[in-house]
Amino acid sequence: MMMRKTYPLEWLDNLILEHLNPNRTAISQLSETDLAVISENVVKESGRIQIRIKNEIFSLRKKREIRLLIRKYHSSLIFLLDAVVDNRKTAAFEAAGLAETAELIIGCLDELLSFLENRYSNYLSLDERVPITYLMVSRNELELKLKKLKKSKCESEQDQIVLGIVIEELSNAGLCDTNSRVTFRQLGYERMLLKSVLSLEHSENASAVFSAFDRLLISLNFNSAQYVNLLKERLISKLDVGEGVEQKFNTLSYYSKELGQIDSNYAITFNPAAQHLKMVLEQWLKYEMLYLEKKMERSDALASKGTVENKLECDLSADQIGIILRAADEARVVKSRSMSLVFQRIVPHLSTAFKRDLSYQSVRSKSYNAEETDKNTAILTLEKMIKKIRSY
Repeated sequence: MMMRKTYPLEWLDNLILEHLNPNRTAISQLSETDLAVISENVVKESGRIQIRIKNEIFSLRKKREIRLLIRKYHSSLIFLLDAVVDNRKTAAFEAAGLAETAELIIGCLDELLSFLENRYSNYLSLDERVPITYLMVSRNELELKLKKLKKSKCESEQDQIVLGIVIEELSNAGLCDTNSRVTFRQLGYERMLLKSVLSLEHSENASAVFSAFDRLLISLNFNSAQYVNLLKERLISKLDVGEGVEQKFNTLSYYSKELGQIDSNYAITFNPAAQHLKMVLEQWLKYEMLYLEKKMERSDALASKGTVENKLECDLSADQIGIILRAADEARVVKSRSMSLVFQRIVPHLSTAFKRDLSYQSVRSKSYNAEETDKNTAILTLEKMIKKIRSY
């Protein structure tokens, strides 16, 4: 015996369009007990509907069928949301009990819509404009969360400044203006951002390059121009004014490594018209490091010019020389106050078949990012020397 497929929204449909429709039912006659029962069942029905929708989607195999089903439920829920908002405008809903019940139903419908938009976003036309009624309901929800966020306090002054930027950007995003063209994608992002920031546990760690708050915003691609500029200014301010060019280069390399370890979602964005936040920072760090590298090379060229007339040419690349010198220092074959001094004293006296003037700073920095081919060549060279020593 085949089970009859029922319409999952049937109960909500009848409740909104029939039982709570002042044009069809004398809703003023509903008692407090009736309204309490309705409210209790609305919450239960919302959970059942989510399970039914997931089961229906799981039973489908074709993407086209899933897409049609998701969009059908999405449009039906918006239709019901419009209907209950229209019902609430009537004089009958001025009664406290009915007004509270209507608000509860609106909240449950909004939650169901969020469930579809978050879980099945790939099947929805997220760049379509949000219907005015749905936007009004969502606006109220977001305004409440934004007020709660404004009352939040961060342990560090650094995070408090970032929080101020998030609040300002969300306040100016247009979600509180029903005349602006807000898409489902934008609405979904704002919801996710607010929820994530409100649930974040702030902890102060002055030594960290990026705080937990920064990591969250980078992962969510909060590519606000104001926030991007703040991060750049902060990273520059962390560089010690008294540091040399090499130290600054190494510090920026560390920033780059820390940034690379943060996972970031490239499918979402705060501002669709702007570049991805992580990509902007990576490019900026790359160019800052290139500038410092060129500066180091010019400094080395000036320092070594005229001091070493007859350089020794090595049958190795600069990267391979760096690997061998680093190994000599770390194995304590060559002893010096620092590895930097080992490179500074030896590299200016060497040249390669392709480059006469080598930057000791550049050779040293590249020794930390050795490629397998260069390591293998360095090993073969040392083995060749070992073989020669054994022949003596």
